[in-house]
Formats: sequence, C-alpha cells, structure tokens
Amino acid sequence: MYLRRIMFFGLLGMFFSIFTLPILADEQKVRDLIKTKFPSATLEQVNKVKDIDLYELVIDGDVIYIDLNLQYFIDGNLIDLSNMQNVTRERKGVLETAAMEKLKIPLVEFPLEWAVKKVHGDGSRKMAYFADPNCGYCKRFEKTTIPKIENVTIYIFPYPIISEKSLPLTQSIWCSSNREAAWDDYVRKGISPSGSKDCDNPIENVLAFGKKMRIRGTPTLFFGDGTRVSGMMGLQELDQKLNENM
Repeated sequence: MYLRRIMFFGLLGMFFSIFTLPILADEQKVRDLIKTKFPSATLEQVNKVKDIDLYELVIDGDVIYIDLNLQYFIDGNLIDLSNMQNVTRERKGVLETAAMEKLKIPLVEFPLEWAVKKVHGDGSRKMAYFADPNCGYCKRFEKTTIPKIENVTIYIFPYPIISEKSLPLTQSIWCSSNREAAWDDYVRKGISPSGSKDCDNPIENVLAFGKKMRIRGTPTLFFGDGTRVSGMMGLQELDQKLNENM
C-alpha cells in the first residue's frame, strides 16, 4: 500500500511536470516578447484563455490577446458565440473591481488640503467628490442636491479633465480670495472667477492623484470608508450613503 502511494504521487508529479512546464514556458515567452517590443508597458498578467489557443495580456489595466505563436495581437472584444458572452468585458469588470479594491483608502487619508471645503450644519458627515467645473452633471449635482444636504462636510477636488479650458478655470477658482464662493458662482451661476491663476495651487497634484485612483469621469464621489460612486446621486440616496458612513 505504501509503495503504491509512492508510485501514485510520483506519477502524478510527472504528469503535472509534463503538462504544466510547456505552459509556463509559453507564458515566459510572452513576457519576454512584450518586454522586448514594448519596454515601457506594464505587463500585469499573462493568462491562458480557456479552451482557446490565445493568451490574455493585462497591460496597464487593459485587456488584449496574443496567439500562441506570438505572431498576432488581438485588440478588441472576445465573444463566446455559444452563449454570446462578452468575455473581454467580463474580465475587465473583474480586473477593475480588484484594482479599485486595492486603491481603496479611507477619506481621512485623502489629501484634503487640495480640496475646496464646504461645511453644512454641524459638518458631522463627510464626503468628497472630484468635479470638473465644466461638467454638466457636476453643475446639476451642485444645483439640485448639494445645497439640500444637511450636517455634512464636503471636500470638492477640482478635477479639470473635460476640456483645456477647465485647467486655467480651476486654477483661477483656487486662487480666488474665497474659493468656495468662486466655485459656487461658476458652477451654479456661470460667473467666471476674476482672480489670477498664477498663485501656488494644487491642481496638477489633484490630477496626478486622480489618475492614480483611476478617476476617469466626473462627478466621482467618495465616502468615509473610501467607497466610491461614479456619477451624481439623488438627495435621498446620498443622504442614506452618508448615514451609513457616520
């Protein structure tokens, strides 16, 4: 019995050696190829696609494919015709969720000194949001929801990503003698700030932080525990979310 067990595990080890080593070697070839062809690219993962002679490459957060002969790149959606499942979109969703979870930090660890601060009531509830002053949804959010929130401290990170005009605009708002009033005047009333944009300001730092946090659109909201919501929220929904993060 003991001898048979030794033989069984010995054969099992040979089986895995025979069938896994070529795959590992292929993956290494893929890594070496990407490093040679695209030295500045960050290759995060190499995964064999199930039941297909393709490798999935995760490069800088994006998903592309390469054949086993390392001859062709496939950039686009991979569709499983048996069930019309968009394999690429599903994988991107999984990767995005995992990446967001790794980036998650509590609000107190945000660089809050780079934000325009508003306090309503006792300010006991906390939230932050990244906003481009030329963003239509941000303006709507500011006009319909923000004024009605009670007992909250809001940290607004000026995040100029919509147009070239947004960068000097956010800098001028920051350089105003009253940043909160200058922000409100523009996003709610369309009154441009009169101040200079040449003061020491954190806008470039905010842009770098936003890129690091994968903030790709505005408004993007953050709450006390670091959870995020992409897009504007209604008053009741926002109120509930703030209460959950007291």
